[in-house]
Amino acid sequence: MILEICTGSIESVIAAQKGGAQRVELCAALSEGGVTPSLGLMREARKVQGIKMNVLIRPRGGDFLYTEEEVRIMVADILAAGDIGADGVVIGALTKDGDVDMDICRRLVAAAGGMSVTFHRAFDMARDADKALEDVISLGCDRILTSGLKPTAEQGMSMLKHLAERANGRISIMPGSGVSPQNAAMICGFVGNTEIHASARSSRQSMMVYRNPTVTMGAKDADEYALKETDPAIVAEIIKALR
Repeated sequence: MILEICTGSIESVIAAQKGGAQRVELCAALSEGGVTPSLGLMREARKVQGIKMNVLIRPRGGDFLYTEEEVRIMVADILAAGDIGADGVVIGALTKDGDVDMDICRRLVAAAGGMSVTFHRAFDMARDADKALEDVISLGCDRILTSGLKPTAEQGMSMLKHLAERANGRISIMPGSGVSPQNAAMICGFVGNTEIHASARSSRQSMMVYRNPTVTMGAKDADEYALKETDPAIVAEIIKALR
């Protein structure tokens, strides 16, 4: 089993490696569902030894319907990820009617060159899962990150199993969303997959001594001094459960 950890900081990348994960998906702004990380974060994460790194290519939060300008940004980010030695990239785009945007995705796959390509959870927003599966396979992607079109992978197990059976080894189906030490083995046993995706995060308090309680940087009433990071102990627990 390959455990991929979704990471939004260098601290989380190091924690994923310490916990024993085989790969990270490097992102930023996890509260937005993840966007492309900075070049600086990519470079520092690449220095962490003993773990593979796939980079999320997503220029903004929101939907997966992209303009030409946004496609050019994604192509540039893919090339930058390749330049710093990323093992793979994580892509996805849809048409306004909810199909895989084959024209855009072909451009992104071509830019990836020899890097591994994951199709991300834009798949879960597609109107026809079976058609989307065949489209992604035809693009030459290596895997699909999906919750089975449900809020969590546990809720989407039936669809995940259906996709894995329909794929029949042509592409890897990687369950993600809500994966924990308590359900990882159950999901994998039911679906029959060989890769799984989790964030394995816990909350810790900031080391700041002075705190201004009247100002927030994001959502109203957000706790600016509670940091959610990958926890190496949770990573290790998931691995233990899978074994």
